[in-house]
Amino acid sequence: MATDTTLLRVLLRQRHMQGYRTFCKEYDRIAKQIDTDLIGRYPSKAQFYRWLSGDLLGLPYADHCRILEKMFPGWTAEQLLSPHEDDTDSPITPPQRTAASTQPVPRPVQMPQQTRLADVTAVYVSRTEFLHNMPPRALFEGAKTIDIVGLSLNVLCQQYSDKTLLDSIETGTVIKALFLDPEGQHTTAREQEEGLPEGHLSMLTRLNIGALRRIGAKVSPNARGQLHIRVYDEPIRYNILITDQTRCVVQPYLPDARGVESPTLVIEKDETAPGLFATFSQVFDSIWDRAKETV
Repeated sequence: MATDTTLLRVLLRQRHMQGYRTFCKEYDRIAKQIDTDLIGRYPSKAQFYRWLSGDLLGLPYADHCRILEKMFPGWTAEQLLSPHEDDTDSPITPPQRTAASTQPVPRPVQMPQQTRLADVTAVYVSRTEFLHNMPPRALFEGAKTIDIVGLSLNVLCQQYSDKTLLDSIETGTVIKALFLDPEGQHTTAREQEEGLPEGHLSMLTRLNIGALRRIGAKVSPNARGQLHIRVYDEPIRYNILITDQTRCVVQPYLPDARGVESPTLVIEKDETAPGLFATFSQVFDSIWDRAKETV
């Protein structure tokens, strides 16, 4: 649902950067510090004004989030794009700088090879922190197979460039995308569990399925058959992302909590000992086999 303003709008106005061209210049300045490949990849004008008004269905691409968080230290992208009722010019202090919040920013638990549990190599307290440390580009670039199951699959459909995804398919990447059926009873159940308006998640899922279909319609004849889209209607338990049958990212769906709040496990396949990789790979295969092709 659209709001009148976001925290981002207020902070930009206080810095006299609320104009689109001015913002783009600042975006490129920050991009130069982070990753020169991001220079010139600022949002479109329409998208920029959606950021300011709060007319968003989810967070922007992870690279956009990285730029915003660097531009406004102490704030997360989610906080910057959240509704902001106080539209005054009073200075706003980031949460990390308040006297009540002196703890360091949480970091992932890294598991050394010799002490790691099963084949878990890293643990993040939330999906947001995981994506901050491991953006979609790091997840998907160079992968020859991408198997993903969850709800709306935003990380693939909203937070990764359509052009880059299309290029990956053209160069041989095979994708299996498994969505929770937007017309099914379990999408409705999840909306109720998260306290969302009726139809919110189903609309987002339909948009994401449509986005993948448009990409599939653009692939060359030689790359046809490398993008597979299915839907399933079962109780939703995990978001599972497997790349190249070697790395698995697992995020549980918690009751009364949004997906971005889910703890995240990174699992690396270990050929020398049994671990969790085989468990979650089997879960994906099982759901995929029961799922149905989209029409």
